[in-house]
Amino acid sequence: MNKAANNFVFENVSIIDIAEEGKGVGKADDFVLFVDKAVPGDIADVQVYRKKKNFAEGKIIQLKQASEYRTDPFCEHFGTCGGCKWQHMTYDAQLHFKQKTVGGALSHLAKIDASDMLPIIGSQIDKYYRNKLEYTFSNKRWLYDGENRGDEALNMDALGFHIPGRFDKILDVKHCYLQADPSNDIRNSIGEFAKQQGISFYDLKGHTGALRNLIIRTSSTGELMVIVVFAYATEEEVNSLMAFVDSGFPQVTSLLYIINQKKNDTIFDQDVIAWRGPEYIYEEMEGIRFRIGPKSFYQTNSIQALKLYEITRDFAGFKGNELVYDLYTGAGTIANFIAGHVKEVVGVEYVPTAIEDAKVNSAINNINNTKFYAGDMKDVLNADFVVEHGKPDVIITDPPRAGMHPDVVARLMEIEAGKIIYVSCNPATQARDMLVLKEKYDVTKIQPVDMFPHTQHVENVVLLKLRD
Repeated sequence: MNKAANNFVFENVSIIDIAEEGKGVGKADDFVLFVDKAVPGDIADVQVYRKKKNFAEGKIIQLKQASEYRTDPFCEHFGTCGGCKWQHMTYDAQLHFKQKTVGGALSHLAKIDASDMLPIIGSQIDKYYRNKLEYTFSNKRWLYDGENRGDEALNMDALGFHIPGRFDKILDVKHCYLQADPSNDIRNSIGEFAKQQGISFYDLKGHTGALRNLIIRTSSTGELMVIVVFAYATEEEVNSLMAFVDSGFPQVTSLLYIINQKKNDTIFDQDVIAWRGPEYIYEEMEGIRFRIGPKSFYQTNSIQALKLYEITRDFAGFKGNELVYDLYTGAGTIANFIAGHVKEVVGVEYVPTAIEDAKVNSAINNINNTKFYAGDMKDVLNADFVVEHGKPDVIITDPPRAGMHPDVVARLMEIEAGKIIYVSCNPATQARDMLVLKEKYDVTKIQPVDMFPHTQHVENVVLLKLRD
């Protein structure tokens, strides 16, 4: 270990793993090193810029040997933008390490034998796979190397993504590989029009400015929703921008806007105004239509969502006479997807507007064997609820990243459904919950699914069967 410019330099560090933040993991002396833009298999000299007692963070100053997994990032914003942090690694390698993440969580945290885990299902497309993106307007643009903040001619407006760890700095995105055309054209055109017309971008600290957020939603049915969120805009500014989008992008089927003057970006408590078209678009899976509004939750990778739901249905092995509880049902996508294969589905979700979406989605598909209830899962799913609706044969649970509340896990242990299908976007919290469930249940199938290529995120489906 040498010192350079008051920073430690570790020479010939072997990168052996990759962390959630997209940083490579290496060891040197007694330190665990988290190295920016490093790939497992790299050998590099690493300069440390932050050091704690047992670990340090650093960057590569000389790559001695490139990993076989290393590839050139495809996005010009790689390393600055907070998304797609694994794009410097081949997609096959990404799948390998995601499978390893799932296996490690289940074996180390839940003490479950994951040796029979099924191979991860990769995404058919690894670019332009998202059906929803949200951008932020800001008058505090992130500056690239060589740009001088004191330059009065410098335009500081930005329309793009938050810089990691900097809520007040926005990266002005030129081209994003997450959402298919015309997403980039819409974003860039709106940004340029606003600058030309002198419409102010939002000040995230001072809470001033006309333009705040832009949300673009697409669907496999070819429909397209654009939502412009204004803050302190004049009526003339609203009308001019909306008219510009209307005339410039006739393919937009649902053109909406919102006036949000709160100090947070959430739109769930805000009124939506339709400029042109209905306040919703449709998605479709196996002939089942899902109505998606500006506030609706829907899996952002439509192709992989279908695979996820097919796996869930296949794991359950429905015979047609089952009572199913669908916990954390969201907009009822899984509930309505499986409804034709079971006797009845009872869905529970915390967000009332999502439950309304779930009911609508049943109605438009003439599905009559679903029931939906809104409320905190740990309060709704009690003994009286089970008495009223009956003991489920199958429970499907798809909780948020935090996993299930301990009271909910305890309730599942009391209910003793024959099967539990646990869908998770966080293998660590899934493993934590399964550590309890395995006292009564055997894990019989494990299927990872990659919903988000070039990120560390991985979905996992586990089938648990009640022990005799």
